[in-house]
Amino acid sequence: MAQFLVRRLFLVLPVLVGILLVTFIITRLVPGDPCYVMLGEHATEESCREFRARFGLDQSIPEQFIRYAANISQGDFGNSLKDRRPITLIISERLPMTIELTILAMIFSSTFGIILGVVSALNRNSFIDTITMLGANMGVSMPVFWLGLLLAYLFAIVFKGTPLQLPPSGRLTAGMSIVPLIKTWGMQDATGAKLFFTSLLSNSAILNGLITGNYALTLDALKHLILPAIAVGTISLSVIARMTRSALLEVLGQDYIRTARAKGLKYALVIRKHALRNALIPIVTIIGIQTGGLLSGAVLTETIFSLPGVGSRMVEAILNRDYPVVQGFSVVVALIFVFSNLIVDASYAYLDPRVRVK
Repeated sequence: MAQFLVRRLFLVLPVLVGILLVTFIITRLVPGDPCYVMLGEHATEESCREFRARFGLDQSIPEQFIRYAANISQGDFGNSLKDRRPITLIISERLPMTIELTILAMIFSSTFGIILGVVSALNRNSFIDTITMLGANMGVSMPVFWLGLLLAYLFAIVFKGTPLQLPPSGRLTAGMSIVPLIKTWGMQDATGAKLFFTSLLSNSAILNGLITGNYALTLDALKHLILPAIAVGTISLSVIARMTRSALLEVLGQDYIRTARAKGLKYALVIRKHALRNALIPIVTIIGIQTGGLLSGAVLTETIFSLPGVGSRMVEAILNRDYPVVQGFSVVVALIFVFSNLIVDASYAYLDPRVRVK
């Protein structure tokens, strides 16, 4: 297992280089000059030359890429062209919001997707199966932005004044605030990884509330994430439900399932310990793949629900031709996706003892 993990970690390196290269090229192909975006349309050629020289944009594309890759290898994402702030701090401010949304959406989609898939498989070709799969097909077909607006209207306006009312936008209720842990822990002068991870904890409203004992903050943050998590997780839920049904039906037709039933084992025990566990590998695989879809779907969801996450900041950076910010967020999101798939691969040996990872 250890050799497998080390080998997979080494394989991550060329993937990251490819991500860096593709992102670097795509951002350079976007029409427009960051100089005129930052300095305005009436910027002179002299001021633009100074601007490009200051940020290294006057160098050739290969030179810019080599310099950027060298800085990334040292953990330096550079500074934003617009804000002049370190991109590491910008990432630590925006990433917690997206991670919280992705985790909650994945819990929602995985839990209900597996339950619906099992129910559908156990009631094959019945009315329940038809309704469940019809709902799954509708869930795959619904655009995230349309579903988000529909949920916001339903739970904020139609159910206003009832126990079902939920906040339609924003991260926290007015008056709620996050305690900066950097000051609380006396780490104002912290740098590098310590500053980055402390800032991550500080900007995660859920973890911040748990760490500081402000449980009202945690509950309020969770309440604001319910609708966005449902909106972004519905497509994944539908995909997981269909995969669970298909995988479980295939396993239920195997000889060892009939043998277990012939021995007199309870049907619920056969499903839980024999059928479902052997059907988990394709289910876990699709869950890992859907993680990337949730990260990308968060762009629209964060915009609709006014959440200060990676998606909304990426859109702003693209519009402003802020190359370093776009590249920095792309690398971080790609890392999350790659390592989530690494965890999925490593879980195979635990889920199915017949799989031996060497």
